[in-house]
Amino acid sequence: MSTETVTPQPGFFRRRVVEPLLGQLRKGLSPTQLALTVSLGAAFGLVPLLGVTTVLGTAVAVWLRLNVGALLLVSHLMSPVQILLLLPLLRYGAQLLGGATRNLTLERLQYLLSHDWQAALQLFWRAEVGALLLWLLGSVPVVLVLYFLLLPLFRRVAQRQAAQEAATAAEA
Repeated sequence: MSTETVTPQPGFFRRRVVEPLLGQLRKGLSPTQLALTVSLGAAFGLVPLLGVTTVLGTAVAVWLRLNVGALLLVSHLMSPVQILLLLPLLRYGAQLLGGATRNLTLERLQYLLSHDWQAALQLFWRAEVGALLLWLLGSVPVVLVLYFLLLPLFRRVAQRQAAQEAATAAEA
């Protein structure tokens, strides 16, 4: 009879999200940088303008010297939430800037995009500018809250990893 224990294979989320982020701590990204990376990635993942997440996230990550891959991973994981929030943000954005909110439905946008580009742009531009303003106002508290929630967590993980490395080095 064998006393060997088989360790279970980690799940998809752990393999594809948690381990890469923890790997950044092992590669020298400080807990402060990692908390800022995840916080900004979450905010940039919610930009109500489709197609700018990668460009915006990359530019800010390079400017702040954060890990581009980790920030983009988090921002792209936010895509389902971004899509869910897109139409409500556009409606509130149109209302904020005095646009016609009752005409802003998914069916109306689809019809206008396929039949009348000028009317679609007239309806869409105010809604988009207003949505971006709302996103800017909302993203500041989101980043701050996530940063201050994640910072102690990542510090604890970094301390635990340092302790494990010290124990491994002492055994060798």
